[in-house]
Amino acid sequence: MKRVLIVDDAAFMRISLKTMLEKNGFQVIDEAENGSVAVKKYKELKPDIVTMDITMPEMDGIQALKEIRQFDSNSKVIMISAMGQESYVREAVMSGAKGFVVKPFKEDYVIQTLSKL
Repeated sequence: MKRVLIVDDAAFMRISLKTMLEKNGFQVIDEAENGSVAVKKYKELKPDIVTMDITMPEMDGIQALKEIRQFDSNSKVIMISAMGQESYVREAVMSGAKGFVVKPFKEDYVIQTLSKL
């Protein structure tokens, strides 16, 4: 069972993702509301997969992705963002993101993306 850390500043998004993932056989081990918390929790928990929102207070998802990749070059981070953030997508992929999901997301696409990892 793949262990997932969900990172998003919106509680309803975290709940929505958690419900979707658990229903499809993933184990959500924790959640983080911003990038700095995400980096700390990644180091503590070493999840198999991270779903990372891009726009968040304190530290955004791109910066958190870079710090996680520095700590663990084998990390599997999937970026999740609102539409129209294509420039971020490019930077995220160049920084080592393993995939991308655009909000509003469809359940089957999210599961398919995470299952490939």
